[in-house]
Amino acid sequence: MAVPGDLRRLTDGMRRLLFVASGLVALAAFQLFVLTDHTASYFSWTIAPGMTAAFLGAGYLASVFLEYLAARRAVWVEVRHTIPPVLSFTVLTEIATLLHLGKFQFGQELVWAGLAAWVWLAIYTLVPITMIALLPGQLRVRGADPPRTEPIPWVALVVLGAHAALALAVGVLLYVDPVRWSSIWPWELTPLTGRASAAWLLGIGVGLVAVSAERDLARTRPGLVAYATLGAAQLVALARYGSQVRWGQPQAWVYVAWVLTAVLLGLLGLVASNRGSSRAGVGRG
Repeated sequence: MAVPGDLRRLTDGMRRLLFVASGLVALAAFQLFVLTDHTASYFSWTIAPGMTAAFLGAGYLASVFLEYLAARRAVWVEVRHTIPPVLSFTVLTEIATLLHLGKFQFGQELVWAGLAAWVWLAIYTLVPITMIALLPGQLRVRGADPPRTEPIPWVALVVLGAHAALALAVGVLLYVDPVRWSSIWPWELTPLTGRASAAWLLGIGVGLVAVSAERDLARTRPGLVAYATLGAAQLVALARYGSQVRWGQPQAWVYVAWVLTAVLLGLLGLVASNRGSSRAGVGRG
């Protein structure tokens, strides 16, 4: 769709990075969400139990939609809510990787797991560096932002705030000390998978704050699609590996409530945002 010249556009460099990143996370989603029980052979490190790999894979699957849909937008205001979660997640994952480097399968055969480990290290080194390098140019782009056309209802903002607070609080605890705080998680974690899961929680929390800050459904469609996808994929993970969840503990049911409301928030937001899409007059490039 054509974009008026006075609107601030997404730069070509940031668009290319988001397209490339969407392809990379699609690969990780396949490795973890489809080949869930074969991480010893096909992933960067061995992940157990399967519920952990599926949880991480669900995050990557949601990121495919977040980054691909953002890359297809023409106006910066409809993309900027995706940058803080992607940047925070990649930086935190790089730090977690360096802290647990000995767990990665660099010594395995280069065809599968060994190659995956080296590619993982390259991705989480280069992607955040490239994004940080591109941001100043993106922020210097001149132009106006289109008006808000579909404000987020206050009830939804409250729920989003609760989701963000929960994700950020649990994410900080698990990231700082995954051994001490592993008991707050609904299933078994190792120090590495604890920090990997925490990186996702912190990225999600940052993303929810960014969506809330935009206060507009039409501006945040990539985030809405990603959140609905994340919740739906987590439900699939539960259907596959529910026996590995500690159902006798309250955190398991908090997790289920979070997953269900994530699906609901995303879907309702998309339905509501579609009402204003024809009036907005901006969008896909």
